[in-house]
Amino acid sequence: MSEFRDRVAGIQAEWGRERPDVDVTPQGVIGRLHRLAGFLTEEIVEVYARYGLGEGDFDVLAALRRAGHPFERAPKELADHTMVTTGAMTKRIDRLEAGGLVSRRASEADGRGRVVALTAHGRTVIDEAFAEHMANEKRLLSTLGAAQVKQLEGLLASWLAAFEHPDGEPFSR
Repeated sequence: MSEFRDRVAGIQAEWGRERPDVDVTPQGVIGRLHRLAGFLTEEIVEVYARYGLGEGDFDVLAALRRAGHPFERAPKELADHTMVTTGAMTKRIDRLEAGGLVSRRASEADGRGRVVALTAHGRTVIDEAFAEHMANEKRLLSTLGAAQVKQLEGLLASWLAAFEHPDGEPFSR
């Protein structure tokens, strides 16, 4: 258990009293990660909102920006990069297009296909929002020391890899 008394420690103590036959130690990690995820999400979406974006909007603009010049991807590729269905992606693209942040056009490689691209305004918005987002994430990690951040990143990367690649194959795009 943590040396600090927090809500999760209290819950574990109650379960320990009520169900001493069940090992509640996993709750120390999972419960805290779950609570942290909620707190972090609240802090992160505040930055997005300052730019008129929701989480999904930010994800789409970021995926387009990461694509490099000319900052475009097919809708299916965007869905893959943001882990949403193509139907959800269509709604996001519609919203972003209405806001002048992206444009759609026919694919030059496949006339039947479509391509979504950042507009100049969209690139400005994502560049500014991303810089503020990274400063915010740095602030959120500032209660930990540099060594703790590095250790936590390594632990989380190993754990996530076990879920994303249970066959041991490395990530590639």
